[in-house]
Amino acid sequence: MAEISIDPDYVKALVLKVRAIMVEEANEVDDVGSNPTDDETPPDEFQDDAEDLRREEIVEEIEGLNELEQAELIALMWLGRGDGEPSEWSDLVDQARERRESSTVDYLLDHPHVADHWLEALSQLDLGGLVDGTEKV
Repeated sequence: MAEISIDPDYVKALVLKVRAIMVEEANEVDDVGSNPTDDETPPDEFQDDAEDLRREEIVEEIEGLNELEQAELIALMWLGRGDGEPSEWSDLVDQARERRESSTVDYLLDHPHVADHWLEALSQLDLGGLVDGTEKV
């Protein structure tokens, strides 16, 4: 079994949080051709604030992880999307530690299926892949 320092249960909790903000971001609709004075429903500024707070919470959580744990989140994403095999886990982590093109949080959240990839990787590593009794949504 692969050596992993980040708690799989923590990753599963992070999956739920990331899915929540990804769903909200996917549901955002451009208001092309919209005129705010003609729109029937006023914008819900509180909803936008809540979404920003949830995203900020995830940013703070991931930034609060140590370098190895952040690298493992990246390696989990890579493994889950098929960029490696479980037997290559330590190599994936090493490659993730060497990657420094952007912040870890930005890199991870720029991938809309990151939560699904994390669950797939946990499953491949025999660390479980279920969240709330469901596998991938």
